[in-house]
Amino acid sequence: MPSAAARVVLVTGVSRFLGARVANTLQADPGIERVIGVDTVPPTMSLGRTEFVRVDIRTPGIAKIIASAEVDTVVHLNLVTSPAASRSKAKELNVIGTMQLLAACQRSPDMRKLVVRSSAAVYGSSPRDPAVFTERDEPAEAPSGGYAKDAVEVEGYVRGLVRRRSDLAVSVLRFANFLGPGVDSPLTRYLRLPVVPTVLGFDPRLQFVHEDDGVEVLRRMTVEDHPGCYNVAGDGVLLLSQALRRAGRPSVPMPAQSIAAFGDLGRRFAGLSGFSPELLRWLTYGRVLDTAALADELAWRPKYSSEAALADFVSVRGPGPGAPLRLLDRLIATPVRD
Repeated sequence: MPSAAARVVLVTGVSRFLGARVANTLQADPGIERVIGVDTVPPTMSLGRTEFVRVDIRTPGIAKIIASAEVDTVVHLNLVTSPAASRSKAKELNVIGTMQLLAACQRSPDMRKLVVRSSAAVYGSSPRDPAVFTERDEPAEAPSGGYAKDAVEVEGYVRGLVRRRSDLAVSVLRFANFLGPGVDSPLTRYLRLPVVPTVLGFDPRLQFVHEDDGVEVLRRMTVEDHPGCYNVAGDGVLLLSQALRRAGRPSVPMPAQSIAAFGDLGRRFAGLSGFSPELLRWLTYGRVLDTAALADELAWRPKYSSEAALADFVSVRGPGPGAPLRLLDRLIATPVRD
């Protein structure tokens, strides 16, 4: 539904690809007077008329910015999902940072809207999962650690804010894994491996969301009022084996224990960032989202299906670098521990 135009929008995590793209999209909207982008490091991508402020959202500085700029809309994109970040630092940014941000939003009399990037990882990945997750479903096995558990905690704090500030329009978006030419993530690095390890005996069902569709959903949620929690993914489902064939990547089935060792070797020889427990479980059991609620709410369908998102990524990014022979030799020779 259309809403009163957002005047001053603050975007967190603006130094990453999604935050930068969302900021650039919002600043082009003539109804938005100011876009303020915040992060702990300066962005490498041009932000145009977006005003960059270097601030750590874990500190009281974020409240000062929201108050002094009379921010009425916050788009919170600062969820750290990469295993390259230290777990303690990532948890502080994800959980403590969100707590500080939400406290600032609660105290601000100008605030009227909050849009939060969450993750479909809140559903976990389990052999006992439903065939398709709706927003009302609970995970068969709740995430016990990593960014998936952080996302669960973040959503809990957001629900607390909604109870305390029922006047706010709050949208929570549970995104499937992003794909697209501009995406650099553990998933895209995995798909560009010269030889891709898969979990022996499993061929999970996967969904992707193209970066363009993700940005469009975030834009719509910012300039319109669509409170609630929504799954976001491209239409259709791919098996991992199908995705690897379409990407032109040879694969080697391995016991799950060996893939962790592969990630350790990859950090040394191929520039990988390792395999988080969340990624490994997803590559074992997969996950499929029901996106009917989002389609009904926005009267919109994504431009890219899961298959088309993968095809666009492959067509632009191409195959990954060749594998150093010593990496493959070490991989084959790595013993499997019980």
